[in-house]
Amino acid sequence: MRVSLFITCLADQMYPEVGESVVRLLHRYGCEVDFPEAQTCCGQPAFNSGYHDEAREVARNLIRAFEHSDYVVSPSGSCTGMVHHYYPMLFADEPEWKAKAEALIGKTYEFSQFLVNVLGVTDLGAVFPEKVTYHPSCHATRLLGVKEEPGALLKQVKGLELVELPKKEDCCGFGGTFAVKMADMSEAMVCEKAAHVCSTKAGVLVGSDMGCLMNIGGRLNKENKPIRVMHLAQLLEEGVKRSES
Repeated sequence: MRVSLFITCLADQMYPEVGESVVRLLHRYGCEVDFPEAQTCCGQPAFNSGYHDEAREVARNLIRAFEHSDYVVSPSGSCTGMVHHYYPMLFADEPEWKAKAEALIGKTYEFSQFLVNVLGVTDLGAVFPEKVTYHPSCHATRLLGVKEEPGALLKQVKGLELVELPKKEDCCGFGGTFAVKMADMSEAMVCEKAAHVCSTKAGVLVGSDMGCLMNIGGRLNKENKPIRVMHLAQLLEEGVKRSES
């Protein structure tokens, strides 16, 4: 199975180790993974700021970059959600590009979606004997519909105690440009989210979007809370390594 990695801006520039974990796990299940170097941003920051013409041009580049891919997998529900939910809107008046966008949508998956729904994998044989809580990012759940897949993977990890995050459906306050434009409101939201994370007594916070994890992790660090923050792919890969050691 040929898979192209859609790394996203944030992972590429700040958390490349997340992409590496995704690739190694996909290799484990027989996927041949490539990395189209023409890929750049999905256009979400421009789109959310009202610059739809600029977002459209960036989206065209992404569509071209993955035009010949069989499957496209990303460690971000947010960026995958942008492709699935907003690309048809961007190209509503351009039939040729709308068809190309829909072709990309049909083969593009968030990481946990791909593992569970395409590869049919829920149990990686991972071992992770720690108390963990999961933050479901807004875009992954609301735009993309990723609700059950992360939990299905985490529940199969041996030794892992999964603790429900209070008010898990609440936004962490990041929201990309929202955190810049509405900084005071964003800070209040992330303070509340961090307090909920701490209330679980979990030693690890896991999620599927590095934007959310960067925001919550930054707040936890500022409050000197010793809670480890990990992308789902990192936790699963570490758990696999533990099981093999």
